[in-house]
Amino acid sequence: MSAHLFPYRWSLADGYPAKGITYHGRKVFGTFICGGGSTMGYKLAGYHHLGGVEIDPKVAAVYKANHKPEHLYVEDIRAFNERTDLPAELFDLDLLDGSPPCSSFSMAGSREKGWGKEKVFREGQAHQRLDDLVFTYVDTIAKLQPKVAILENVKGLLAGNAKVYAKEIVKRLRGHGYTVQIFLLNAATMGVPQMRERCFFIARKDAAWSNLVLRFEEPPIPFREFDQGTAVGRKPISPSHLKYWKGADQSGRSTTSKGNTFGYLFKCQQDGPCATVLASTSTNYCHPTHPKRLTDDEIIQVGSYPLDYAFGENEPQYLIGMSVPPVMTAQIAHQINLQWFSKIKDQ
Repeated sequence: MSAHLFPYRWSLADGYPAKGITYHGRKVFGTFICGGGSTMGYKLAGYHHLGGVEIDPKVAAVYKANHKPEHLYVEDIRAFNERTDLPAELFDLDLLDGSPPCSSFSMAGSREKGWGKEKVFREGQAHQRLDDLVFTYVDTIAKLQPKVAILENVKGLLAGNAKVYAKEIVKRLRGHGYTVQIFLLNAATMGVPQMRERCFFIARKDAAWSNLVLRFEEPPIPFREFDQGTAVGRKPISPSHLKYWKGADQSGRSTTSKGNTFGYLFKCQQDGPCATVLASTSTNYCHPTHPKRLTDDEIIQVGSYPLDYAFGENEPQYLIGMSVPPVMTAQIAHQINLQWFSKIKDQ
């Protein structure tokens, strides 16, 4: 018997939900849906995913091709919040999911300097104050009034000066009648071969429900399980990065001559999960014994994405780095159904 509830190595052709999971059809809608990582997680856990909101047309096209959503809004979430033509079923959701852009709260870089400033998150998008999008998403929750809402972000939202944002999120959700719990979870303990820590604000409308308990202690998945060795097509790293590959420590991280982390190269370790996959394709994720980059198939498995996913014009690393790993979402969604939804009668 597998030690993992949901497989990290899977295909869309396997179908939904995951083997051993019962389809219950609880309705979910997503925001900031990107390439569909969370969407697949809910489907693996037996939910009925209706679609979502995504500002980037190229990414939305990938989402549409792979998921064929019933409702897809390719627009700024602020425009979505102003809509008066939304279908009735979006006001009768079991769960609303959202992962607002996290760069404003990432521990990498000088994050505070960007707070309150308008930026383009990606080419072709509108200027937005990215740190405000967490509150825009709270407005979406207030508009749609789902039974449960999840807000996912980087762990930096719970650290330092960013705690002010976290406290305000909780305050506003409580003001809309929700009871809120905050969890800091690591995908590596949830059946994903990646060290990825994320915080989850999980809000429930029914205060009578017991507190959700989320404890995941699945054994870590080592890189050697899906190592393709000297696979044809493995791209070499830049010669200027070779010294960092050679000098990487047991965590896979390298340092510069000044002692700073060299953020453009992560060396996988055979006996442990890989480092957090970042969306920037200038960051190299490298093989432990060959000075070359991971193959697309390896990156896909590190992200627990399906091997037959159609990424379109996008690099797999970009979409995977932008997404919550499907298996991570599936684990949380499964527990929400077991502990909450399965104990209430359909209305």
